Amino acid sequence: MANIDYLVFFVYSLFIVGLGVYFFFKTKNNASYFTGDKELGAGHIGLSVVATDVGGGFSIGLGGLGFALGLSGSWLLFTGLLGAWVSAVLVIPAVFKTKGFDNLSTFPGFLGAHYGASIALVAALFSGIGYIGFTSAQLLAGVKLAAGTFPDVQPHWILIGMGLAAVLYTAFGGMKAVIYTDTIQWIVLILGLGGIGIPLGYMKVGGWKGLQSTLPESFFSLNALTSLQVLEWSFTILPIWFVGMTLYQRIFACRDVKTARKAWFIAGLFEYPIMAFLGVGVGMLARSGAELGMMSSLGFSSAAEVVDPEVAIPMFIVSILPSGLVGLLLAAYFSAIMSTADSCLMAASGNISVDILKFKNSSIHRSQLVTLLIGLLSIAIAWKAEKVLAIMLSSYSVMVSAMVLPVLSIVFKWRFHATSILISMLVGGGTALAMELFGGGGAWVVPISLSTALSSAWLSRWMVNTSS
Repeated sequence: MANIDYLVFFVYSLFIVGLGVYFFFKTKNNASYFTGDKELGAGHIGLSVVATDVGGGFSIGLGGLGFALGLSGSWLLFTGLLGAWVSAVLVIPAVFKTKGFDNLSTFPGFLGAHYGASIALVAALFSGIGYIGFTSAQLLAGVKLAAGTFPDVQPHWILIGMGLAAVLYTAFGGMKAVIYTDTIQWIVLILGLGGIGIPLGYMKVGGWKGLQSTLPESFFSLNALTSLQVLEWSFTILPIWFVGMTLYQRIFACRDVKTARKAWFIAGLFEYPIMAFLGVGVGMLARSGAELGMMSSLGFSSAAEVVDPEVAIPMFIVSILPSGLVGLLLAAYFSAIMSTADSCLMAASGNISVDILKFKNSSIHRSQLVTLLIGLLSIAIAWKAEKVLAIMLSSYSVMVSAMVLPVLSIVFKWRFHATSILISMLVGGGTALAMELFGGGGAWVVPISLSTALSSAWLSRWMVNTSS
């Protein structure tokens, strides 16, 4: 990389941190810090939602799927489209109907309004741990990106620089800084991929004929997935739209139901087809470029020699783009990474500051300190981790298994006692956590964990009813 690329990246990062400092002086209290004063429009929130959900982890992960599977990898984000639209119809109206809605700022608080403080505390623990994992996954995506694009710089230094940039503007500016920077960063990503990466990559590999001559026929099909893969994505990703703290924070930032639902419909369309095919498209181009020997200067003479598909994307970028444009496209990818990292950081901070430590509305500086400390912890975890998509799916599995049943019971008005809900959360979340830690994870984690959660809820409900 040339000095101009480093300069572009540095100036962009400085601009993003500057936005956080600007909103630091605009944020008045904890409610403002976590909800943005409920004055943001559907466009900003919709772009922030999709930037948060897709972000760096899925951007790098999608590229890896395109490199390994081709177009079929795009189905990963079809679950995002379904999740966004289903939750817009079912979940958002239920949230706005909750008693004391105007005083809510977190997902555990929403559950607590229906089932009590104990449920809110358990949900905060599961959600907080999950979002620390998410934040780490996004930062790890940055390390993956750095590993293939900054050969002269140790990846851990990139992790520290990028991580501190995301942590600082989030800790300073709160939800407004996050949502406005998400909008900017998502636009940068779309323009970077659609306007620079894909057109130039397409020309470099020889257009359609070049792709056909270097990629397997299955790469051009949409049905080259195993049923287990479809099952895993469906059960882990779609339900996160019912329990994601980052998503609830944006619901609470909306002024009314109409604004929230419009934002969710916008987000769904950006997830699929727009980002889904942009992401796998870059991966397919990288695979073709590897087969053509474009990465030979980096030590890879063919795609078979690329051990980690998630690293292939940045290597392809470096191999095809001229100086200056490399910095712009890298800024686009780092934008995606930071746009999700900041939201996950805000979610974890909200769980701990509001739901566990119960800071008062005036305790904004304490919340900012908690955000900073969680960010530093996430950087430390990313330092030791290895796989982006694996961390994300494991975190999804535990959160969904623990918390989707309480949400469904609210939406569909199932009559479970708070004790039954508490038991189901502990059993479902505990089962998923044990399977991820000791069973190696896999497609069956969420179905099995949800089955144990539902069974324990019905059993405890029966015991409560018979004892009374």
